[in-house]
Amino acid sequence: MNDFKRTLITTALPYANGPVHIGHLAGVYVPADIFARYLRMKGEEVLLIGGSDEHGVPITLKAKNEGITPQDVVDRYHGIIKKSFEDFGITFDVYSRTTSKTHQDHASAFFKTLYDKGEFIEKTSEQFYDPKAHQFLADRYITGTCPHCKSEGAYGDQCESCGTSLNATDLIHPKSVISGSKPEMRETKHWYLPLDKYEPFLKEWILEGHKEWKSNVYGQCKSWIDMGLQPRAVSRDLDWGVPVPVEGAEGKVLYVWFDAPIGYISATKELTHDWETWWKDDSTRMLHFIGKDNIVFHCIVFPTMLKAHGAYNLPENVPANEFLNLEGDKISTSRNWAVWLHEYLEEFPGKQDVLRYVLTANAPETKDNDFTWKDFQARNNNELVAIYGNFVNRTLVLTHKYYQGEVPALGELTDYDQEIVQELTATKAKIEKALDGFKIREALFEAMNIARIGNKYIADCEPWAVMKTDPERVKTIMNICMQITANCAIGLAPFLPFTSQKLQGFMNVEELNWSSLGGIDLIPAGHSINKSALLFEKIEDETIEAQIQKLLNTKEANKAESQKVEPAKANCSFEDFMKMDIRTGTILEAEKVAKTKKLLKLTVDTGLDKRTVVSGIAEFFEPEKIVGQQVSILINLEPRKIRGIESQGMILMAEDADGKLMFISPTEKTSNGSIVR
Repeated sequence: MNDFKRTLITTALPYANGPVHIGHLAGVYVPADIFARYLRMKGEEVLLIGGSDEHGVPITLKAKNEGITPQDVVDRYHGIIKKSFEDFGITFDVYSRTTSKTHQDHASAFFKTLYDKGEFIEKTSEQFYDPKAHQFLADRYITGTCPHCKSEGAYGDQCESCGTSLNATDLIHPKSVISGSKPEMRETKHWYLPLDKYEPFLKEWILEGHKEWKSNVYGQCKSWIDMGLQPRAVSRDLDWGVPVPVEGAEGKVLYVWFDAPIGYISATKELTHDWETWWKDDSTRMLHFIGKDNIVFHCIVFPTMLKAHGAYNLPENVPANEFLNLEGDKISTSRNWAVWLHEYLEEFPGKQDVLRYVLTANAPETKDNDFTWKDFQARNNNELVAIYGNFVNRTLVLTHKYYQGEVPALGELTDYDQEIVQELTATKAKIEKALDGFKIREALFEAMNIARIGNKYIADCEPWAVMKTDPERVKTIMNICMQITANCAIGLAPFLPFTSQKLQGFMNVEELNWSSLGGIDLIPAGHSINKSALLFEKIEDETIEAQIQKLLNTKEANKAESQKVEPAKANCSFEDFMKMDIRTGTILEAEKVAKTKKLLKLTVDTGLDKRTVVSGIAEFFEPEKIVGQQVSILINLEPRKIRGIESQGMILMAEDADGKLMFISPTEKTSNGSIVR
């Protein structure tokens, strides 16, 4: 294993078209901050790098809809996001943005280096062009009728109704979002990064060299590599982004996926003139803290970029997390189904550490997890208040009551005292082992065990009772309690920084060093402590009910919006209707389509044959549970390729007001191939 002198930690750049929510915090920023704080407390050299991702089509669409400029959009949300992180104690050494001049210059130079080395493939292809707006159209700038489910308003990259991934050329009656006109096909040239060229390197570097990576990360990388990598465009026709810095590239910018990770480098460059030591010296280890949706970019694409450049370090680890759901439903910014950080701070002032604790204790490290307000309340009341807060309050109050706030001297230790000391000493190694393995949730549990040890010790020893019979014994008890309290302040500092700072103020001590964790001589006898207050307060049912009601109101508003009756489509002729051949069929096999969230590959017995159908129903049905399901299938739909699979037909589904899909099936089982009239 390498002996690294310093650690560079990067965090996924949040997209600056909206504020950040608890899913962002749980998946990326709290774990990264905990790890950075831990290393700093150990005296190690570390940088925590962050910034806003400010380019791309969604920002231009938002600006167009609001009648403002893209710069106006990113300026607004960059400020909101940065403040939210500051308020939650995310200790970025720099929080930059991809619209900065430093970034523009460095991203251009990075591209130019690869271009000059001949690393890119140049391809000319036909793409949609808006003759009225005089520009090529990104996929999200094109809408039309979905060829799969016939829904209106499908985008050029995906149909929001059925979830099918599309090419813009697949759309029926495509039109430009910008001008509303019918686009035309024109030739355009772009540059591609040949990921396939680097496939042997990636196999050796990841599959052989990094088997210690988290299983979710390693598994996703293996899946992508095993399926075979393809060249990926690094430029696109757009006027918002970093201009492609070569002759003949007017009106083209760097694709946001290529542009954004270079932001880690440019942010470091903004922070320090010694930035190359952090990116090019092999005694620096680099860690990417991200969510699972960014694994392919940080484990395959960005390392390929760095390898092609040749001057940069590759990441040592990418401890990606899964997703956090909210009250049993996926967090959705478009549906306002989220707990927004800036709103939380307004409604729970001074309770940053409560949220940090709950999100860490329930971190989605190996699978998607769920945040509920009842669990938030229970963890606060039953753990932070009843264990940590209770122990600390008793210790400080009794020290003031019995010794006027002066720490008593340690006397002779009993066998039970010795057991407690041994338990306390062992916690340091357990916390470090968990943190070094990026098991942040386990590390928090071990750190909280310090408070559990103290709470049990003071309850078992009952100094308030022993004071009547053996006051000398109480001095030892309270000294040990003070040492445990100091250990709480150290061990929980990376997780609950605001609380540890408050507790150190109560104890009247400067910041304690990580190396002293587990010791029983942290607070000397005779040391005077300050007046104290409660570390945490109970959260009442009414407060939680208000938050739950807020979400219910959001759900009702979404439901009301979805229940708006869509206008009837234009009449079609009887002859056109009769052209559709709809039959009953039975699903024989079902499996998920790799690298997609919504697609299933089905084998359907139509009575005439057995055929493959790709259907966007994976979010509603588990493959193994729909085998044997009788369906209605349009069998004479023109075949088309979806994610490289030829789909021969369309399964008919009903969609309710909540967006749930249901099969259209005969009420009684009938023979496959029966005609639906």
